[in-house]
Amino acid sequence: MTAIGARNRSGERGFVIVAVLWILAALSSLAMIFAAYLSASTRAIAVNETALQTEALVSASLELTAYQLALADERTKPPNGAFHFRMDDANVQVAFTSEAARIDLNLAPKEMLAGLFTALGAGKDAALEYADRVVGWRTRPVPGSANEEEARYNSAGYSPRQAPFVHVNELALVVGLPAALAERALPFVTVFNGSPDVDPTIAAPEVIEAMPEKSANKQDPLGGSSAPPNAARPASQPPDAAKKDASTATSPCYRVETTIRFRNGRRTTSEVVIAMGDKAEPYRVLSWQEDIAPRNVVSRRGST
Repeated sequence: MTAIGARNRSGERGFVIVAVLWILAALSSLAMIFAAYLSASTRAIAVNETALQTEALVSASLELTAYQLALADERTKPPNGAFHFRMDDANVQVAFTSEAARIDLNLAPKEMLAGLFTALGAGKDAALEYADRVVGWRTRPVPGSANEEEARYNSAGYSPRQAPFVHVNELALVVGLPAALAERALPFVTVFNGSPDVDPTIAAPEVIEAMPEKSANKQDPLGGSSAPPNAARPASQPPDAAKKDASTATSPCYRVETTIRFRNGRRTTSEVVIAMGDKAEPYRVLSWQEDIAPRNVVSRRGST
Protein backbone atom coordinates (compact mmCIF):
# COMPACT_ATOMS: atom_id res chain seq x y z
CA MET A 1 0.00 0.00 0.00
CA THR A 2 2.84 2.31 0.79
CA ALA A 3 4.48 1.75 -2.61
CA ILE A 4 1.15 2.17 -4.42
CA GLY A 5 0.43 5.40 -2.53
CA ALA A 6 3.85 6.76 -3.44
CA ARG A 7 3.24 6.00 -7.11
CA ASN A 8 -0.16 7.74 -6.97
CA ARG A 9 1.30 10.83 -5.33
CA SER A 10 4.07 10.91 -7.99
CA GLY A 11 1.45 10.67 -10.76
CA GLU A 12 -0.53 13.50 -9.22
CA ARG A 13 2.56 15.69 -9.04
CA GLY A 14 3.31 14.93 -12.71
CA PHE A 15 -0.24 15.85 -13.68
CA VAL A 16 0.03 19.11 -11.76
CA ILE A 17 3.32 19.98 -13.50
CA VAL A 18 1.79 19.31 -16.92
CA ALA A 19 -1.23 21.45 -16.05
CA VAL A 20 1.00 24.28 -14.85
CA LEU A 21 3.03 24.09 -18.05
CA TRP A 22 -0.18 24.29 -20.13
CA ILE A 23 -1.33 27.32 -18.13
CA LEU A 24 2.05 29.03 -18.59
CA ALA A 25 1.92 28.34 -22.34
CA ALA A 26 -1.59 29.78 -22.51
CA LEU A 27 -0.55 32.87 -20.56
CA SER A 28 2.46 33.30 -22.84
CA SER A 29 0.21 33.13 -25.90
CA LEU A 30 -2.16 35.65 -24.38
CA ALA A 31 0.76 37.96 -23.63
CA MET A 32 1.96 37.72 -27.23
CA ILE A 33 -1.53 38.42 -28.56
CA PHE A 34 -1.92 41.39 -26.22
CA ALA A 35 1.49 42.75 -27.26
CA ALA A 36 0.54 42.48 -30.95
CA TYR A 37 -2.76 44.21 -30.20
CA LEU A 38 -0.98 47.05 -28.40
CA SER A 39 1.48 47.42 -31.28
CA ALA A 40 -1.34 47.56 -33.86
CA SER A 41 -3.28 50.01 -31.72
CA THR A 42 -0.24 52.24 -31.35
CA ARG A 43 0.28 52.27 -35.12
CA ALA A 44 -3.41 53.01 -35.71
CA ILE A 45 -3.31 55.87 -33.23
CA ALA A 46 -0.20 57.27 -34.92
CA VAL A 47 -1.85 57.06 -38.34
CA ASN A 48 -5.02 58.70 -37.07
CA GLU A 49 -2.99 61.43 -35.39
CA THR A 50 -1.11 62.11 -38.63
CA ALA A 51 -4.36 62.14 -40.60
CA LEU A 52 -5.92 64.59 -38.17
CA GLN A 53 -2.81 66.78 -38.27
CA THR A 54 -2.81 66.70 -42.08
CA GLU A 55 -6.49 67.69 -42.23
CA ALA A 56 -5.87 70.55 -39.80
CA LEU A 57 -2.90 71.84 -41.82
CA VAL A 58 -4.80 71.65 -45.11
CA SER A 59 -7.71 73.49 -43.50
CA ALA A 60 -5.28 76.15 -42.29
CA SER A 61 -3.92 76.54 -45.83
CA LEU A 62 -7.47 77.03 -47.15
CA GLU A 63 -8.18 79.67 -44.51
CA LEU A 64 -5.00 81.56 -45.37
CA THR A 65 -5.68 81.33 -49.11
CA ALA A 66 -9.24 82.59 -48.71
CA TYR A 67 -7.97 85.41 -46.48
CA GLN A 68 -5.44 86.54 -49.11
CA LEU A 69 -8.05 86.46 -51.86
CA ALA A 70 -10.66 88.24 -49.73
CA LEU A 71 -8.28 91.15 -49.14
CA ALA A 72 -8.32 92.03 -52.85
CA ASP A 73 -11.26 93.39 -54.79
CA GLU A 74 -12.52 91.69 -57.95
CA ARG A 75 -10.28 93.76 -60.23
CA THR A 76 -7.07 93.07 -58.32
CA LYS A 77 -7.77 89.53 -57.14
CA PRO A 78 -4.70 87.45 -58.10
CA PRO A 79 -5.34 84.54 -60.49
CA ASN A 80 -2.66 82.50 -58.76
CA GLY A 81 -0.12 82.67 -55.96
CA ALA A 82 1.95 80.73 -53.47
CA PHE A 83 3.11 80.94 -49.87
CA HIS A 84 4.43 78.70 -47.11
CA PHE A 85 4.26 78.45 -43.34
CA ARG A 86 5.49 76.25 -40.50
CA MET A 87 3.35 74.76 -37.77
CA ASP A 88 4.58 72.39 -35.06
CA ASP A 89 6.82 69.83 -36.81
CA ALA A 90 5.48 70.42 -40.34
CA ASN A 91 6.57 72.62 -43.23
CA VAL A 92 3.60 73.55 -45.44
CA GLN A 93 3.87 74.80 -49.05
CA VAL A 94 0.68 76.19 -50.61
CA ALA A 95 -0.06 77.10 -54.24
CA PHE A 96 -3.43 78.35 -55.50
CA THR A 97 -4.65 78.88 -59.06
CA SER A 98 -7.94 80.11 -60.47
CA GLU A 99 -10.05 77.46 -62.17
CA ALA A 100 -10.09 79.81 -65.16
CA ALA A 101 -6.77 78.17 -66.03
CA ARG A 102 -8.65 74.99 -66.98
CA ILE A 103 -11.17 74.11 -69.67
CA ASP A 104 -14.68 73.64 -68.31
CA LEU A 105 -16.11 70.32 -69.52
CA ASN A 106 -19.65 71.64 -69.17
CA LEU A 107 -19.26 75.00 -70.90
CA ALA A 108 -16.31 74.86 -73.28
CA PRO A 109 -17.22 74.99 -76.99
CA LYS A 110 -16.67 71.93 -79.12
CA GLU A 111 -13.76 73.63 -80.90
CA MET A 112 -11.85 74.12 -77.65
CA LEU A 113 -12.40 70.53 -76.57
CA ALA A 114 -11.20 69.28 -79.96
CA GLY A 115 -8.22 71.62 -79.72
CA LEU A 116 -7.26 70.12 -76.37
CA PHE A 117 -7.47 66.56 -77.68
CA THR A 118 -5.35 67.59 -80.67
CA ALA A 119 -2.81 69.23 -78.37
CA LEU A 120 -2.63 65.97 -76.41
CA GLY A 121 -1.80 63.94 -79.50
CA ALA A 122 -5.10 63.00 -81.18
CA GLY A 123 -5.57 63.40 -84.91
CA LYS A 124 -7.74 66.29 -86.07
CA ASP A 125 -10.68 64.17 -87.24
CA ALA A 126 -10.52 61.93 -84.17
CA ALA A 127 -10.34 64.98 -81.89
CA LEU A 128 -13.52 66.38 -83.41
CA GLU A 129 -15.29 63.05 -82.85
CA TYR A 130 -14.11 62.93 -79.23
CA ALA A 131 -15.35 66.47 -78.70
CA ASP A 132 -18.74 65.50 -80.13
CA ARG A 133 -18.97 62.65 -77.61
CA VAL A 134 -18.12 64.97 -74.71
CA VAL A 135 -20.79 67.42 -75.84
CA GLY A 136 -23.21 64.51 -76.23
CA TRP A 137 -22.52 63.37 -72.67
CA ARG A 138 -23.35 66.78 -71.18
CA THR A 139 -26.28 67.74 -73.43
CA ARG A 140 -29.89 67.02 -72.51
CA PRO A 141 -31.85 65.11 -75.16
CA VAL A 142 -34.53 66.92 -77.11
CA PRO A 143 -37.98 65.74 -75.95
CA GLY A 144 -39.83 63.78 -78.59
CA SER A 145 -36.78 63.08 -80.74
CA ALA A 146 -34.63 59.98 -81.12
CA ASN A 147 -31.90 59.80 -78.51
CA GLU A 148 -28.99 58.89 -80.77
CA GLU A 149 -26.41 59.57 -78.08
CA GLU A 150 -27.96 57.03 -75.72
CA ALA A 151 -27.97 54.44 -78.49
CA ARG A 152 -24.17 54.74 -78.69
CA TYR A 153 -23.94 53.44 -75.11
CA ASN A 154 -26.00 50.26 -75.57
CA SER A 155 -22.91 48.08 -75.80
CA ALA A 156 -21.31 49.83 -72.80
CA GLY A 157 -24.06 48.71 -70.43
CA TYR A 158 -24.81 52.19 -69.10
CA SER A 159 -26.38 55.40 -70.34
CA PRO A 160 -24.74 58.79 -70.89
CA ARG A 161 -25.44 61.35 -68.20
CA GLN A 162 -26.90 63.84 -70.71
CA ALA A 163 -26.53 66.46 -68.02
CA PRO A 164 -23.57 68.50 -66.81
CA PHE A 165 -20.44 66.63 -65.73
CA VAL A 166 -20.34 66.27 -61.95
CA HIS A 167 -16.65 65.28 -61.80
CA VAL A 168 -13.84 65.33 -64.35
CA ASN A 169 -13.33 61.58 -63.83
CA GLU A 170 -16.59 61.05 -65.75
CA LEU A 171 -14.51 61.77 -68.84
CA ALA A 172 -13.35 58.14 -68.68
CA LEU A 173 -16.98 57.03 -69.13
CA VAL A 174 -17.47 58.85 -72.43
CA VAL A 175 -17.86 56.17 -75.11
CA GLY A 176 -15.29 56.38 -77.89
CA LEU A 177 -12.82 58.45 -75.91
CA PRO A 178 -9.59 56.44 -75.37
CA ALA A 179 -8.81 55.87 -71.70
CA ALA A 180 -5.21 57.06 -72.12
CA LEU A 181 -6.36 60.32 -73.71
CA ALA A 182 -8.95 60.90 -70.99
CA GLU A 183 -6.23 60.40 -68.37
CA ARG A 184 -3.90 62.87 -70.10
CA ALA A 185 -6.69 65.45 -70.26
CA LEU A 186 -7.48 65.47 -66.53
CA PRO A 187 -4.87 68.08 -65.47
CA PHE A 188 -6.31 70.55 -68.00
CA VAL A 189 -10.07 70.27 -67.41
CA THR A 190 -12.50 71.14 -64.63
CA VAL A 191 -16.18 71.41 -63.80
CA PHE A 192 -15.66 74.51 -61.64
CA ASN A 193 -14.50 77.19 -64.10
CA GLY A 194 -18.02 78.48 -64.64
CA SER A 195 -17.10 80.02 -67.99
CA PRO A 196 -16.60 78.80 -71.56
CA ASP A 197 -13.32 80.75 -71.68
CA VAL A 198 -9.95 80.33 -70.02
CA ASP A 199 -7.31 82.74 -68.78
CA PRO A 200 -4.23 82.07 -70.95
CA THR A 201 -2.01 84.10 -68.63
CA ILE A 202 -2.13 81.22 -66.13
CA ALA A 203 -3.14 78.29 -68.36
CA ALA A 204 -0.89 75.40 -69.32
CA PRO A 205 0.57 75.41 -72.87
CA GLU A 206 -1.80 72.61 -73.88
CA VAL A 207 -4.79 74.72 -72.86
CA ILE A 208 -3.48 77.77 -74.73
CA GLU A 209 -2.98 75.63 -77.82
CA ALA A 210 -6.58 74.43 -77.52
CA MET A 211 -8.02 77.96 -77.66
CA PRO A 212 -9.82 78.69 -80.93
CA GLU A 213 -8.26 81.44 -83.02
CA LYS A 214 -10.13 84.71 -82.52
CA SER A 215 -8.63 86.36 -85.56
CA ALA A 216 -6.58 85.55 -88.60
CA ASN A 217 -3.46 86.42 -86.62
CA LYS A 218 -3.58 84.25 -83.50
CA GLN A 219 -2.43 86.09 -80.41
CA ASP A 220 -0.07 84.56 -77.90
CA PRO A 221 -1.01 84.66 -74.19
CA LEU A 222 1.16 87.74 -73.59
CA GLY A 223 -0.49 89.79 -76.28
CA GLY A 224 1.98 89.07 -79.06
CA SER A 225 1.05 88.08 -82.58
CA SER A 226 2.04 85.32 -84.95
CA ALA A 227 2.35 87.94 -87.69
CA PRO A 228 5.83 89.04 -88.84
CA PRO A 229 7.53 91.40 -86.39
CA ASN A 230 7.59 94.25 -88.95
CA ALA A 231 3.91 93.97 -89.79
CA ALA A 232 1.84 97.03 -88.98
CA ARG A 233 -0.60 96.70 -86.09
CA PRO A 234 -4.16 97.83 -86.86
CA ALA A 235 -4.76 101.33 -85.55
CA SER A 236 -7.94 100.19 -83.82
CA GLN A 237 -6.04 97.73 -81.61
CA PRO A 238 -3.75 99.24 -78.96
CA PRO A 239 -0.53 97.32 -78.17
CA ASP A 240 -1.94 95.84 -74.94
CA ALA A 241 -5.46 95.18 -76.21
CA ALA A 242 -4.87 91.50 -76.86
CA LYS A 243 -3.34 91.01 -73.42
CA LYS A 244 -6.33 92.65 -71.75
CA ASP A 245 -8.74 90.50 -73.77
CA ALA A 246 -6.78 87.36 -72.94
CA SER A 247 -7.06 87.87 -69.21
CA THR A 248 -10.78 88.66 -69.01
CA ALA A 249 -11.76 85.06 -68.15
CA THR A 250 -12.19 84.77 -64.40
CA SER A 251 -13.60 82.24 -61.98
CA PRO A 252 -14.75 82.45 -58.37
CA CYS A 253 -13.22 79.02 -57.79
CA TYR A 254 -9.61 78.28 -56.91
CA ARG A 255 -7.60 75.07 -56.80
CA VAL A 256 -5.41 74.95 -53.70
CA GLU A 257 -2.53 72.47 -53.64
CA THR A 258 -1.01 71.91 -50.19
CA THR A 259 2.23 69.96 -49.76
CA ILE A 260 3.11 69.03 -46.18
CA ARG A 261 6.54 67.80 -45.12
CA PHE A 262 6.73 66.34 -41.63
CA ARG A 263 9.86 66.18 -39.52
CA ASN A 264 9.89 62.37 -39.73
CA GLY A 265 10.31 62.61 -43.52
CA ARG A 266 6.72 61.86 -44.46
CA ARG A 267 5.31 63.99 -47.27
CA THR A 268 1.76 64.34 -48.49
CA THR A 269 0.02 66.54 -51.06
CA SER A 270 -3.66 67.48 -51.01
CA GLU A 271 -5.66 69.28 -53.67
CA VAL A 272 -8.81 71.18 -52.76
CA VAL A 273 -11.11 73.30 -54.92
CA ILE A 274 -12.86 76.15 -53.12
CA ALA A 275 -15.44 78.70 -54.20
CA MET A 276 -14.99 82.17 -52.79
CA GLY A 277 -17.99 83.46 -50.87
CA ASP A 278 -18.85 86.43 -48.72
CA LYS A 279 -18.22 87.65 -45.18
CA ALA A 280 -20.75 85.22 -43.74
CA GLU A 281 -19.20 82.27 -45.58
CA PRO A 282 -15.72 83.19 -46.88
CA TYR A 283 -15.41 80.04 -48.96
CA ARG A 284 -16.98 76.65 -49.70
CA VAL A 285 -15.14 73.41 -50.34
CA LEU A 286 -16.19 71.89 -53.67
CA SER A 287 -13.66 69.07 -53.97
CA TRP A 288 -11.06 67.54 -51.63
CA GLN A 289 -8.44 64.99 -52.68
CA GLU A 290 -5.68 63.69 -50.43
CA ASP A 291 -2.37 62.00 -51.19
CA ILE A 292 -2.41 63.01 -54.82
CA ALA A 293 0.55 62.41 -57.11
CA PRO A 294 2.71 65.43 -57.93
CA ARG A 295 1.32 67.30 -60.90
CA ASN A 296 3.34 67.29 -64.12
CA VAL A 297 1.59 69.04 -66.98
CA VAL A 298 4.68 69.90 -68.98
CA SER A 299 4.69 66.89 -71.29
CA ARG A 300 1.33 65.18 -71.80
CA ARG A 301 1.45 64.38 -75.49
CA GLY A 302 0.91 60.90 -76.81
CA SER A 303 -0.31 59.07 -79.84
CA THR A 304 -4.02 58.35 -79.93
